[in-house]
Amino acid sequence: MSFRKGSRRHRVAGNVFVIAMLSLSASGVYLAIVKSQPGNILGGVLTFYLVATAWMTARRSDGEPGIFDWGALLVSLALGAVTVSYGLEAANSQTGLKYGYSPGPYFFLASVALLAATGDIRILVRRGISGTQRLARHLWRMCFALFIAAASIFLARQQIFPDVLRKTGALFLLSILPLILMIFWLFRVRFANAYKRKSMPRGGDVYSLPT
Repeated sequence: MSFRKGSRRHRVAGNVFVIAMLSLSASGVYLAIVKSQPGNILGGVLTFYLVATAWMTARRSDGEPGIFDWGALLVSLALGAVTVSYGLEAANSQTGLKYGYSPGPYFFLASVALLAATGDIRILVRRGISGTQRLARHLWRMCFALFIAAASIFLARQQIFPDVLRKTGALFLLSILPLILMIFWLFRVRFANAYKRKSMPRGGDVYSLPT
C-alpha cells in the first residue's frame, strides 16, 4: 500500500501478499476443520474468497465473466446463507452462542459475504467490470481480507503480546489499520482525477496500477 503503484517493489510485495494470504487462509481452514471450529472455517473461506477474487479482478482483462465468476458467486452466497443461519441460531439459543460465537460476528461476516455476492452478481449482469469500479473491487477485497487476518491475531490473540501493546491500544489500531487504508484508497480511486483518466491495464500485472 505504501510503494508506488506499478513499481517493481510494489509488484513483488503484492505477489508475496497474495501467496501468503491464500496459504494462511487455507491452512486456517484446515486447522479449523481438524479442531471442529465451524466459525473459523467460515472466516478462513471468506478470506480465501476475497483474496482470490481480488487477484482475479486485477489479473484478467475487461472481457466477459467466466466460470470463475459463477463459482465465486456460489461461494459468496453459500457463505452468506450459512453465516446468517448460524447468527439466527445463536440469537435464539439459550446461551446466545453458536459454536462459541454470539450473533454479532456471524451477521457481520454474513453482511460482508452478501455485499461481495452483490458485486459478483453485478459483474455477471453487466458482463464484466472495468475502470475505477474494477480497481475499487480489487482494493476493498484485498484490504478487507487483510483486516480479517489482522483482527484474528491482534484482537483474538491479545494474550500472546506484551502488556504495553494491550494497554496502549496498539493492537486495536493494528487491527483496524487495513480498514483505514481501504477507505483512503477507495476515496482516492473514486474521486481522484488521475484514477478516472487511467484504469487498470487490460490484462496487466496484478499490481501494475496507475499512480
